[in-house]
Amino acid sequence: MNRLKFNQGNAKLGKHIYTFSLPAGHSCPFARECLSKAGRDGEGIQDGRHTRFRCFAASSEAQYEVVREQRWENFELLKGLSIDAMASLIESSLPPKANIIRIHVSGDFFSQDYFDAWLKVCGNNPDKTFYAYTKSLRFWVKRLGSIPKNLKLNASRGGMNDSLIDDHGLKSALVVFSYDEAKEKGLKIDHDDSHAYKTDDSFALLIHGTQPAGSEASKALSALKALGWKGYSSKKKGH
Repeated sequence: MNRLKFNQGNAKLGKHIYTFSLPAGHSCPFARECLSKAGRDGEGIQDGRHTRFRCFAASSEAQYEVVREQRWENFELLKGLSIDAMASLIESSLPPKANIIRIHVSGDFFSQDYFDAWLKVCGNNPDKTFYAYTKSLRFWVKRLGSIPKNLKLNASRGGMNDSLIDDHGLKSALVVFSYDEAKEKGLKIDHDDSHAYKTDDSFALLIHGTQPAGSEASKALSALKALGWKGYSSKKKGH
């Protein structure tokens, strides 16, 4: 029987967190400022018309075939299934030892049915903690009264429907280009996703990943590195 592929942690998250991913950009219907897509067969990266900073996950897919293929396999297994069928597939694929699961290191909720399938999975597994960053705010808002307590959702700012964040008081995450920007906005910077799944307060994430040469994001990243920021791939996080 086909199974979805989950992974265990990384330098940012630690081995106690399990992760699930889909292809960056291709499964992100409401991405805007971070919209980037790696070619299905690895042929470079395509940034969106409004891309302000490049999605780190798209860079990984362009560089590593095994990463790209795993995410596409997950996507292709899910597409076209009913809510119940998707939920059943996800639930049967969950690693037995997974107690904290990040839904989408790469990708997003690509349809209302897919979002609803995860709600069902979370509801069926109340002993596990699930969390996600998402720009698919329309799907979230339609189910505001039905979100299981063990699912922590974080509205990722920079999408097509940011107005819904303030309209509905959604917890959010903002990518910032400097420590000062986070301070000015009164946001704490999350270095290990603990803000994403442990708290109900909005927070900031520092710009990271490979950015286009000469871009505002690239210059900001260079300035952060000069201050000691090593990125999320390193345990030495700087400030």
